[in-house]
Amino acid sequence: MEELERGLLMQPWAWLQLAENSLLAKAYITKQGYALLVSDLQQVWHEQVDTGVVSQRAKELNRRLTAPPAAFLCHLDDLLRPLLKDSACPSKATFVCDRAAEALILRVRSELSGLPFYWNFHCILASPSLVSQHLIRPLMGVSLALQCQVRELATMLRMKDLEIQDYQESGAVLSRDRLKTEPFEENSFLEQFMVEKLPEACSVGDGRPFVMNLQSLYMAVTRQESQVREKHQGTGDPQPSSSASPQGTENQLVKQPQEPVSSAPSIPVPEKEPTGTSGPMQRPQLSKVKAKKPRGLFS
Repeated sequence: MEELERGLLMQPWAWLQLAENSLLAKAYITKQGYALLVSDLQQVWHEQVDTGVVSQRAKELNRRLTAPPAAFLCHLDDLLRPLLKDSACPSKATFVCDRAAEALILRVRSELSGLPFYWNFHCILASPSLVSQHLIRPLMGVSLALQCQVRELATMLRMKDLEIQDYQESGAVLSRDRLKTEPFEENSFLEQFMVEKLPEACSVGDGRPFVMNLQSLYMAVTRQESQVREKHQGTGDPQPSSSASPQGTENQLVKQPQEPVSSAPSIPVPEKEPTGTSGPMQRPQLSKVKAKKPRGLFS
């Protein structure tokens, strides 16, 4: 499941409004399974399954449909992509969020091959290491990157002030008074920012400002950390414990034997590898299970 873990880490967060629930979510889907992460800024839930679980759950929820697990994964990818990408084309599905004890169930209802299609994402509380990998460490990296950016901008402003001063000492005169600015004082600027701008700037709300404004930087930070981790693994150096892969992820994977969806013949899976929610997956065709005609006592 390393591919799912790595792929999920590289995905941006999306903001979802499902009835009265505001959630942050990210997902990664391949033809081998999917990984899903959901948070309400109070708790974080996670589900990661393989084709065996997909086959068993599809059999329980959709008895009239038969197909290989890759077909159901492809359809789930088609349903989630518009929801997570906030695209102009809305998802052709209904999503309902239910909470029970320490679990979160995301129920999906749509149509597939002209028949109703149902799916339940059963998410359990994520491990502390998984929360650290997807939220704590990336957000610390984003904060450090923004702090470095502020310092660079402050240095640039001081250089601009020196350039303007040199022009003025050479006899240059500003042609438009409205363009005149005061020399930049970093300490004064920071004090004023803390008083006037900080309350609005740090308003987390339901998480939407983070999704709208910082996803490109978040993805850059996670990509950089992933490259550092792979470099350590490639050289054989011991990986720092703080950046190690989340422990217990495999324990969260419910392993069940793969069973045929029905007695109807299965549709072969295409050779093309399905991608995650960031790109379209080739869609295998489904076949419907024909209902047997009831036979009477004297027939």
